[in-house]
Amino acid sequence: MSIKSSFRFLAALVLVPGLAGCFASPGGESSSDGGPSGSRLRVALAFPPAENFSPYGADATLLSRLGVTEGLTALDANGAAAPALAESWRRESDRTWRFTLREATFQDGADVTPSAVADALTRATKAKPVPAALAGVSLDAEADGSRGVRVTTAVADPVLPTRLSSPSLAILSPKAYEKKGAPTPVGTATGPFAITEVDSGGSATLDRFDDYWGGRAHASGIDARFVKDGTARANAVRTGDVDIAEAIPVAQAATLDKATLKEAGTTRTTSLQLNTTRGPFKDPKLRAAARRAVDSSVIVKGVFEGYADPGAGIYGPAVTWADSKRVRPEGRADAARPDGTRITLATYDNRPELPEVAQVVQQQLEKAGFTVKLEVREYSRLESDALAGKFDAFIGARNSLLDTGDPVGVLASDYTCDGGYNLALLCDKDVDRAVEKADGTDGTGERQDAAMAAEAAILGTDAVVPLAHQQIIAGVSTKVRGVVLDPYERALVGTGTRR
Repeated sequence: MSIKSSFRFLAALVLVPGLAGCFASPGGESSSDGGPSGSRLRVALAFPPAENFSPYGADATLLSRLGVTEGLTALDANGAAAPALAESWRRESDRTWRFTLREATFQDGADVTPSAVADALTRATKAKPVPAALAGVSLDAEADGSRGVRVTTAVADPVLPTRLSSPSLAILSPKAYEKKGAPTPVGTATGPFAITEVDSGGSATLDRFDDYWGGRAHASGIDARFVKDGTARANAVRTGDVDIAEAIPVAQAATLDKATLKEAGTTRTTSLQLNTTRGPFKDPKLRAAARRAVDSSVIVKGVFEGYADPGAGIYGPAVTWADSKRVRPEGRADAARPDGTRITLATYDNRPELPEVAQVVQQQLEKAGFTVKLEVREYSRLESDALAGKFDAFIGARNSLLDTGDPVGVLASDYTCDGGYNLALLCDKDVDRAVEKADGTDGTGERQDAAMAAEAAILGTDAVVPLAHQQIIAGVSTKVRGVVLDPYERALVGTGTRR
């Protein structure tokens, strides 16, 4: 073990209070079938519910990761729409799709009916703010017969089945909407686990939903705790206080036995965004100089300690089709000499690797001749300034397929003139044209090709410099089987997860 790793191991022992006793399973380890597979699972999650488990915002992914909610569709390993509550679908016209429901039951005992599904989707369209998966999309849903739901969009939407896989478009029973405000998923969803109790102090209790259409889960329930501190999550795995801990920081991986470390690629990319509208990086030649100064292999080795891949583009290796379809950027400007040009580089500390990445990038830029001021804040105190273009450069981590599963979605939101999350403030007519073409392209393969052409147009502006494609690092007890390491970060516990 290296000196660096040894220090981290000792720090985990000394600085983190023990979590023993915090994860006792109130239901014991017996199951309805009497077998050991009925044991409850103790799970530590990184982010607590921020919106009282509203399915329309950031908590939607939390619900799907715990196996509580489902949509009409899901994503398969290649990012294509797969059956979920809808067992099949067909496109009836440019703007209309018909989904055929499977026989399923809500956790409150009600049947999943076309009218209930249509109502759930309609309510999502009226949510404030609108779910990210529906940004810029207008749709109507109506029941069609005993098993059908017809969805019509205002304009042609060739990726509607993929869009409906979003965790923010989960289907809840009519009971979920009885009270004013956001609907409640407590006992009203369709997944293999039902929330039975929520503690505002940072925990939730879930029991197995025995009438789940996909078959009974092996585990009899889940005792979830929300532990913000990554070192504490790692320590809880090491001491056996939890069975599963998500998002183990790279810095803590060395404190765990290798047998308890599980890793997989994700569609999350860490990138350097350069302000193209104001400040020094308005000059494409200085953007080219910054791109040439950055060595992502150093970041992957030194910061992520191998738990990442070097930045190849907006989409990384976990987007399985991207590498074979990647297009070489053209028309890049020649790099200018920075000659001491002063820039402000910002990032956030919610993800502990990012400040370390920023320090490495700062050193590389300074070596190339820039003078760099580094600013690190908590994300909620940083986002508005970043979107307003108050920094010259910004380092962040972005899941390219999280919201809709559609590769074009992140391009439109992050790199077009009207994009709502355009941190580079890029407004380039060629980029907008390429993204618009991709957005109007039908057919999975053809749409992927168009997305990669748009990616090349974006990279050609040097508005963004991909740094690393991150990997999931989870801490999992050696007694546990069936943890779902989902590259889209939508799932963690499923019917086959057990100890």
